[in-house]
Amino acid sequence: VQSWSSSKIRKTTTLPIMQNTFRHAHRKDTTCPRTLFQDSLNRCTLSGKFIPAFYDRFLSSSDEIRNKFTHTNFQKQNEMLLKSLKLAAAATAGDLEGLQEIKARAESHDRHHLNIQPRLYEHWRVALIDTARVHDKQWNTAIEDAWNVILGHVIHRMTKFY
Repeated sequence: VQSWSSSKIRKTTTLPIMQNTFRHAHRKDTTCPRTLFQDSLNRCTLSGKFIPAFYDRFLSSSDEIRNKFTHTNFQKQNEMLLKSLKLAAAATAGDLEGLQEIKARAESHDRHHLNIQPRLYEHWRVALIDTARVHDKQWNTAIEDAWNVILGHVIHRMTKFY
């Protein structure tokens, strides 16, 4: 599994990182990707501007994506995204509620429902990471790697059910 760094054109391999994350995701140490992601997400959302800024960036990344959100209630969408991001981190530790949330999102986004094609998830990942980089004043490469691990896990699960 490979991913592309959001603002740098550098190829990274995330599978070993992801395997290590799942093996140690239950630990509470501050260097595990799940903890780094959760702490960063909490810092990002303090001002209340992170999720709207993400959607501004995400929707401007593609006309196709913007069209998918034409009739969206963004107050509800913002709440749902924040809940999903928090549960995504929990899912890497095998948390049942987190895993169920990802499965529910995968079903609602599959080819039979919203029909979100797998190639569009890269826009989502890049927009989230680029927005987090701006909103998390403690951002560093370890935090970026943690976001890539968590979002990579989500994308893997979402595309698996497409």
